[in-house]
Amino acid sequence: MAAEGNVWALVLAAGEGSRLRSLTTAPSGTAVPKQFCSLFDGPTLLHEALRRAQSLTDEAFTCAVVAAHHRRWWQDALEPLPPRNIIVQPRNCGTAVGILLPLLHILRRDPQARVVLLPSDHLVQHESVLAESLVAALAQLRWRRQQALLLGIEPEEVDPELGYIVPGGPDGRGAMRVQRFVEKPSLSEARGLIGDGALWNAFIVVARAQALLELFRNRIGSVVTAMEAAVTADRELPQARTVAAMYEQLPTVDFSRDIVAGQEEAFRVVAVPKCGWSDLGTPQRVADVLRRVPQPQSGARLRPGVAFLSLAAQHQRLHMLRGAAGA
Repeated sequence: MAAEGNVWALVLAAGEGSRLRSLTTAPSGTAVPKQFCSLFDGPTLLHEALRRAQSLTDEAFTCAVVAAHHRRWWQDALEPLPPRNIIVQPRNCGTAVGILLPLLHILRRDPQARVVLLPSDHLVQHESVLAESLVAALAQLRWRRQQALLLGIEPEEVDPELGYIVPGGPDGRGAMRVQRFVEKPSLSEARGLIGDGALWNAFIVVARAQALLELFRNRIGSVVTAMEAAVTADRELPQARTVAAMYEQLPTVDFSRDIVAGQEEAFRVVAVPKCGWSDLGTPQRVADVLRRVPQPQSGARLRPGVAFLSLAAQHQRLHMLRGAAGA
């Protein structure tokens, strides 16, 4: 193993996407988590995240964390990954726990690992712009042993439903300090933040795995210790029984609120130029994206990973239903 450790991409794909539920509920009544949907007909948002990962590393070093009850949606989609790289959560205990479990699996295999956290519900129109910033952030880990890097997207509009990073001054090493985080500001506050140079928080994190683990230890040390023991114990079992039992006792821990907030000194932010980014978090945001993103020509998209639902088709269907109801 190289002294620097390998670059690992950790694709976060265990979320429920509850804020988008009205748009991701199929005509049959089945709610499909948004990472298994697409904007138009074609690959899922999860598939796009996997391709994003492949621009940084290969499949041997790409992990995905998923939910056990989503198996019917991810089982085929994740077939290209080695089975041991698919980390299945027994239940949802929040975004922090959803990162900690696969992080410990990666560290057990590669103690010097460098990791990139990639949410699986992002739309990026100009992938090359984001990829360039990711590569630049990874290069900075050569001299950053303890700091984690956040990618902050230059805003393209005022959106009060997103999180914002307020940068401090340059740190002299290619990034900016973090002055503070602001979650879901009011419309007027969001406008002021953008005027002051704030960036959208995409929660794309680039860090040494050990440094990231230390941030968890600082806040939820007892959970880290218990989960480390459970992951180690399960090495001797055919199934992850110890982790499954532990999950029944775990609290819900949010990465943004419970791990990141208050540890601003441990983070630096790398600004990403405007790249057509959205997390498609709400029906309104999907509608806004559909207005500005041209629909691809038929057959223009890759077919692997075809989505269970098209958000564009769902948006049109619901619009027609509302129109019929008001007629």
